[in-house]
This record gives sequence, structure tokens and C-alpha cells, in this order.
Amino acid sequence: MAFARSRRRENRVDYWPGFVDALSSLLLAVIFLLSVFVLAQFLLSQEISGKDEVLNRLNSQINELTELLALERGNKQDLQDSVANLSASLSDAENERSRLQQLLESGSGAADQAQTRIGALAQQLDEERQLSQRAQSQVELLNQQISALRRQIAALEDALEASESRDRESQTKIADLGKRLNVALAQRVQELNRYRSDFFGRLREILSDRSDIRIVGDRFVFQSEVLFTSGSADLNPTGLEEMKKVADALLQIASEIPDDIAWVLRVDGHTDDIPLSGTGRYKDNWELSQARALSVVKYFISQGIPATRLVAAGFGEFQPLEPGDSDEARAKNRRIELKLTER
Repeated sequence: MAFARSRRRENRVDYWPGFVDALSSLLLAVIFLLSVFVLAQFLLSQEISGKDEVLNRLNSQINELTELLALERGNKQDLQDSVANLSASLSDAENERSRLQQLLESGSGAADQAQTRIGALAQQLDEERQLSQRAQSQVELLNQQISALRRQIAALEDALEASESRDRESQTKIADLGKRLNVALAQRVQELNRYRSDFFGRLREILSDRSDIRIVGDRFVFQSEVLFTSGSADLNPTGLEEMKKVADALLQIASEIPDDIAWVLRVDGHTDDIPLSGTGRYKDNWELSQARALSVVKYFISQGIPATRLVAAGFGEFQPLEPGDSDEARAKNRRIELKLTER
């Protein structure tokens, strides 16, 4: 009876590690997407920062030209006032000249005085006319300068508007790029998940007759006793036979996976928590777990699986499946795990 209960415990599928692995994969995918988003935001902020500097320079130039335009308008108004005053003085001088000319023609005794006064007024009138002409020339020059300033301001405003338009287009393109990248990543993850499911389905069919080979989450778990003798990293005959089945299934599914999907088969070696003596071939459990994972990888390479699609990792005793120091727990923790994942 006790033996039957023990067998039921051994055959019971432990779903908790698989659940933890699924959450870990989801967390890694989320972290990767967040990293892409942060990178896109960083590139966007860099581009926007550069455009802000250009916009600030353009705004500064527009402000300077606006101040200069206001100053030129003030000078123009002063000259216009001067021209108006000169025109009024010229009109008064003309009136005075006419009055004196009338006195001269009427034969008044003050003819000589009037003639002298007329000459002075004529000279003053010529001077005022010259001043008026110079003022008009200055007003015309100011009008030209104001027109040039207005054209410069219009050109700067057009450049500013074009820069803002390019900035909006750039932001739209970056946002669209981020969306497309997220969609592409999601599609690649979905495709790899589909091929992973196919690979696992075929392995289930091939290895269904072995109770010492388990599925834990998204990994196939081989007990070390199936593949290696105690303390050794060389595949035994049974291990070679089982790994041949895995290699054939992987070669079949690999031919169906598109080349643009970056996938690898990760081979993880694990040991129990019993320390090695340190006097043998391997000094500690780290070296033993790495050597066993590497032995499996090299065998897969000999069967035609590209080395670029394989990863070997050793975890020693530090990633146990079963807590505790019982013989049963330690037997489950001595294992090789296979996982089809992203590179």
C-alpha cells in the first residue's frame, strides 16, 4: 500500500514550476517590450530636443527682427514728423514771400527792405526744400528697410512653421514605428510559441513511454540517471538513444521555422546539493552541470543541429525543482532541461 502511494506521488505532475516559468517568460517579454519603448522614447526626446533648439533660435531671431522693425518704424515716424514740420515751414515761407512780393509791387517805401527779406526767405526756402528732399530720401530708405525686415520675418515664420510640421511628422513616424515594432515582436513571439508547441507535441509522442522524462512548464526534463552514470558527463547508451530522438524531432521542426525567427534550444544542466569530493574530474557541481549540458549540445551538433541554434548552461545545485534533502527530491533535482526559446 505504501509503495502504491509512493508511486502515485512520483507520477503526479507538479504544475507549480511550469507556472513560475510561464510567469518568468511573460515577465521577460514585458521587460523587453518596455526596453524597446524606453529606447524609442529616448530617441524621440533626443530628436525633439534638437528641434526645440532650432525653434528657440528661430523665435529669438524673430524677436530681434521685431524689435528692429519697431525701432525703424519709430525713426520713420520721426522723419515723417520732420517732413511735416518742414512742409509747414515751407508753406509759411511761401506765404511770407507772397506777402512781401505784394508789398514790393505796391511801391511801398520799404521796397529795399522787402527785397532783402525776400532774398533771405528764398534762401531759407531752398534750404528747407533740400532738407525736405533729404528727409523724403531717408523716409524712402526706411520704407525699403522695413519691407526687407518684413520679408525676413515672413521667411523666418515660414521656416518655423516648416520645422514644426517636420517635428509633428517625425513624432508621428516614431509613434507608428513603435506600434509596428510591437506588432512585429508580438507576431514573432506567437510564431515561436506555435513552433515550440509543435516541437513539444512531437517529443511527447516520441517519449511518452518513459516515466523518467517529464514536462515542467515549457521544458522537457530528463533525469540525469537516464543520460549519465553517477559523477560522469559522458552520455550513456540510453542517453544517446533518447537524445537521438530529440535531435531528429528538432531537425524536423527546425526546417519549418522561418529564418528570421531567432530561436535556440537551451540545454540546462542541474545537480543535487551533495558536494563533490573535489578530487575527481570535476571540482564542484558547477563544473559537473556545465559539462553535462555541453555534452548534450555537442551530441546535437554531431547530429546536424547548427551550433548557432544551441546554448549550454550549468546551474549546479542552485535551481532545484524539489525543496528538501530527501533522496526523492535530490533525484528530481539531478536533471537536464531542454527549452526551445528566443535568442
